[in-house]
Amino acid sequence: MYVATLIAPKGALDPALVESLRNAWGGGSVQWLSPDEAAEFSLEQMPSNRWQVWEELQGLRTDLIVQAAEGRAKRMLLADMDSTMIEQECIDELAEEAGVGAHVRDITARAMNGEIDFEGALVERVALLKGLPEAVIDRVLETRISFMPGGRALVATMKAQGGYAALVSGGFTAFTAHVAEVLGFDAHRANRLIVACGVLSGEVERPILGRAAKVTALEEITAWLGIGAGDVIAVGDGANDLGMLGRAGTGVALHAKPSVAAQCDVRVMHGDLTALLYLQGYAASEFA
Repeated sequence: MYVATLIAPKGALDPALVESLRNAWGGGSVQWLSPDEAAEFSLEQMPSNRWQVWEELQGLRTDLIVQAAEGRAKRMLLADMDSTMIEQECIDELAEEAGVGAHVRDITARAMNGEIDFEGALVERVALLKGLPEAVIDRVLETRISFMPGGRALVATMKAQGGYAALVSGGFTAFTAHVAEVLGFDAHRANRLIVACGVLSGEVERPILGRAAKVTALEEITAWLGIGAGDVIAVGDGANDLGMLGRAGTGVALHAKPSVAAQCDVRVMHGDLTALLYLQGYAASEFA
């Protein structure tokens, strides 16, 4: 059995659209997870035209996820940070403070789209931060960083259901420590900026946490918890997330770069982070 889930921004999901698709696919009765925002229905088989329908629904600001019904509620959340749990790329915001914002943003965009090597791009960008006072990090956290909508509900609900939440970022520990504490993550991993005499040295500690390290984190944490990769829901937006998204039981491309989304079966382009709860079958009334 399969489940089709439709998710849109609050108030944007048309009940007539949901019923029309259910009828066309011969699905079971519609279950509303949140009025005019999220609904689901069962299917006996995977529709052959699901990606054609997915494409059509994009114009209606509606996400469509079709997945196996069994085992869709997961026991662990593994999340990227930049442009996933927060709305910014932390290195880009530091670069703005250093006066090299436009240049660094361009490198970041190409790295996240998979056009250039992530580790090399990180080394190049960090070098441009040399001489920036360490105190700027706190100012960036206070004035430039905002949380992605739905993040608190996502983490709190999964933990209330006995789940574990880990933040794994190609960014920096100075940021993941704060984000993990505020949102309630159980653990965080990221790169560490080297600081000397109160200023950034322009270097990052090795080994660099990139694509392979995110997969390693998934494997190490699941082994420690005594669960399998199939028990994990992972979320990210960049090319360096593809490894963990492909390894997890459910890998969610969230507002992802086109080249990244194209490689993922579960794509959330319009909903916020609560979409990860809806696609696991949680109703809004069950959110923590």
